[in-house]
This record gives sequence, structure tokens and C-alpha cells, in this order.
Amino acid sequence: MRRIALLLLPLSALAAPAEPLVDFAKLHPRAILDIRYATKNNFTHEAVYPAAKCLLRESAAKALAAAASDFESMGLRLVVFDCYRPLSVQKKFWAILPDERYVANPAEGSNHNRGAAVDVTLADVQGRELPMPSAYDDSSPRSHRDWKGSSPAERKNMRLLEAVMLRHGFIGLPTEWWHFDAKNCGDYPVLDVPLR
Repeated sequence: MRRIALLLLPLSALAAPAEPLVDFAKLHPRAILDIRYATKNNFTHEAVYPAAKCLLRESAAKALAAAASDFESMGLRLVVFDCYRPLSVQKKFWAILPDERYVANPAEGSNHNRGAAVDVTLADVQGRELPMPSAYDDSSPRSHRDWKGSSPAERKNMRLLEAVMLRHGFIGLPTEWWHFDAKNCGDYPVLDVPLR
């Protein structure tokens, strides 16, 4: 009788292949794309992306589209500042601001590098951004979710943004009111695919 050797694979090897990156604007064209890193209007003061695109893992993009639809039912629009970010850009950010409260260490990678994090805010139907506790990319305690110095309107808007994003599977970063990670962000590898 021949013996058959069993090959035992780790569970991670049996997982489904990684989801592709998809263009969020094609799923929800009514959202406002204000991809700051494709402009000089960001903390680096230079355009570090060659294209103003929001690429996300497919499940994250679908969840974000559902959140954007929820906001629309409230008479609001979702504004997207950042989505997938190449690791090479993360390294530039770390060289400028090596503070893990605001920039993920590229040695471990950011969930943006995995295509599973978004930076967003809200606007009214005319596209005017709602008041929030700080400007986008503010690297100070004003950007923290628990900052006590914001106005009642700013706190209300921030909490609404957080509540709807959480309902659609996104977890907020404590130090940046605009940053949300997809609940399964750890399932994806860090990428350094150029934005085109």
C-alpha cells in the first residue's frame, strides 16, 4: 500500500486572491474628488501624485459608495481627499513628517498603501465643505477626534461622518478625523503601484 503525503498549507495560503484596485469614481461619480496629493494643496506643498484618482480595493470601494449614497439621502455629498497611496509616496511623507500619529511608518506600510483606507469629509449639495475641527492634513491636536476645542457644529459634522462611515465598515483613526480604514484592511499587502 502506497502512503500519500499530505501537504498542509497555512490558512493564509487558502485565502481568496487579493481584490483588485478599482476606480471609486466609476462606482459613485457624484462624490467630489479633491485628491490633494495630486495638487500642491497638501502638507508637502508639491504634487506627489501624477493623477487625481481614488483607487481602492473593490470591497472598500463598494462600501464607500454605499456610504456616499447614505450621505446623499441626507442632502450631503462625500468629498474624497485620498485613497490608495503608493509606498514610494509614503516614504516621502515619512521623510517630511516622521510622526506615527499622522504618517504611518513605511517600514510597516499604511493602510492607504494597501488600498484599504480613505481620507474624506462632507459637503453640502452645492459642494461647500461642512465645518470640521481642523483643516485636512493638520498635524496638530485639532485633528484628533477627541479634541475638545471644536465648535458644536464641527463636532456634530465629525460625528455624523464617523457614524455613517462606521455603519459601512470603516474605522476612524483617533488622530485624524478624516481618515478611515476598511475593516479588513489587514487582509491586503502593501503596494507600490504607480497612480496613472
